[in-house]
Amino acid sequence: MQPETATSSGKCTWVKLFSLLVVLVIVAVGYFSFSATEAAPEVTFTNLKGEKITSQSLRGKVVMVNFWATSCDTCIKEMPQMVETYNKYKDKGFEFVAVAMSYDPPNYVLNYAQTRSLPFDVVLDTQGKLAKSFGDVKLTPTTFVIDKKGDIIRRYIGEPEFGALHQLLEKELAV
Repeated sequence: MQPETATSSGKCTWVKLFSLLVVLVIVAVGYFSFSATEAAPEVTFTNLKGEKITSQSLRGKVVMVNFWATSCDTCIKEMPQMVETYNKYKDKGFEFVAVAMSYDPPNYVLNYAQTRSLPFDVVLDTQGKLAKSFGDVKLTPTTFVIDKKGDIIRRYIGEPEFGALHQLLEKELAV
């Protein structure tokens, strides 16, 4: 066995320091990517009744924007809970906008909304501009929670865990 030299000992210390630095950078990036908010895009939704809803008109309310499709099994499965969520919080400053994807036939969306008596605004995104504005949404369901200031505070891909979602909404509505 050869005795450890100052050079190999110094090299070991540099490797440890570099490894620690890499770990700290990863932790910092993770923290800021989860804690940072981004502004919701400035868009105009047109609901099935032809009424226009702007991002600006939703300021001061907590808003959920749900991208969905009638051909999406998970979307159809979660929709009754979305209705329950809307009904639970609508009188407390909560708005919900269901955006049908561009590939969804408008008559399917209209039929679904009418036969299920969806109580919130349903929007057709026939040209895909809304999906593109929200980060080029491709997967359904994708749901954004937007705070009263107009910042996206949570994005769900797939069905949200509704207990945690309701806790988040209650916290934001109380602010």
